[in-house]
Parts: sequence; C-alpha cells; structure tokens
Amino acid sequence: MTDHVTEIIETIDTDAGTARVTWHRASKARLVLAVSHGAGGGIEARDLRALAAGLPAHGVSVALVEQPWRVAGRKLAPAPKTLDLGWRGIWPVLVKPGLPVIAGGRSAGARVACRTATELGAHAVLALSFPLHPPGRPEKSRAGELLGAGVPTLVVQGGNDPFGRPEEFPEGAYELVEVPYGDHGFAVPKRAPVDQDQALNVITDGVLKWTSSLG
Repeated sequence: MTDHVTEIIETIDTDAGTARVTWHRASKARLVLAVSHGAGGGIEARDLRALAAGLPAHGVSVALVEQPWRVAGRKLAPAPKTLDLGWRGIWPVLVKPGLPVIAGGRSAGARVACRTATELGAHAVLALSFPLHPPGRPEKSRAGELLGAGVPTLVVQGGNDPFGRPEEFPEGAYELVEVPYGDHGFAVPKRAPVDQDQALNVITDGVLKWTSSLG
C-alpha cells in the first residue's frame, strides 16, 4: 500500500536563472532526497520517476530538481560551474522543511551533487549513472569528484554503462549498486533476463536500503 502523493511545483530564482522543483512529499518524512537530471534529459528520466513514485511511502520526500537551463528550454547544458551555481541557489528551498537532505542526481547532476556536498552540508550523496569517464575515454577519469564528496555516497550504475561500468570504479568510501544489463539511462535490452520494471526495482530497493542505513 502506498500513500497518495501530490506533486507540488516551486520555482526558484537563482544566479544561474529560474529553476524548478517538483515535490513528491512523504506524509511523515524523515529525509529529503533532492535529485537533478543529466545534461541530455530532464526529470522525466525513468530512474528519477521511479524514485519519486516509490520513496515517499517509506518516509523519504523526493524533490525533482530542474536546472535553469532546462526550465529555459535550452538544449545544451552549461559549464559545470554554472550547474553548481544553479544547485546552490536551489539548496535553501530543499533544506527549508528542516530535514536532512540527500543531494542527488543522474549523470551530470550526480557530478554537481558530489562537487557541492560538503560545502552545502548535504547529509549524503546519491549518484545515479555517475559518468566516470566519457565513452571510450577511460583515461579522462572523474573519479576525483566522486571520491571527494566527503559524505556517505551511494552510486547506482548500469552494468553496461558506457560512461563507466561498475567494475571500472575505483575503491573508495562509497557503496555501489549495480543495475544488471542497464545502460546510462538504466534501459535494459529486450533479450536481457531482467525486464525494465525489475531493473527499476533494483534502483528503488537499493536506494531505500541505503537511506535506512543513514540514520
């Protein structure tokens, strides 16, 4: 049985432009999970929608964050420093409920969360499809951002992600959940022994288990 969740949309003026937060609030929240999109899509991403649908019934309010460039309808994400600027501007709205906030995102959004976690006082970081390196360019590692988050971190990574498969990740003080056969968007091939719903369940179950361990 799940609670009925009402979407509440807020717009926020930041130094990078107008951002938007879509809240999926838990009736008895103990945590806020704020997750932003990647450079190639928005909050309609399958993993973000699955988390927003599944977590509020377990005491985790989910805030889906749209960076200013997406709200403005632009096709290309700006430079990392501009993404960080937008995220900083959104943060006061995320902490307003007075609950611990997990900073999260997918792909480029995961990098933003890692880069700013300590500065903003994030409770933890959720890195969905962390882009460890550009496809085919493992020498261009971004591991430093992940390892430098400075707070408890969970990586959720597709087994076939061209931006970094689970076995490519370095050892470090973080946890990793693998989504079998998943690509960068956690899509699984039709021939895979797990279907799309099962893949999304791996994500939501893994995140729920991890949030329960955070205290």
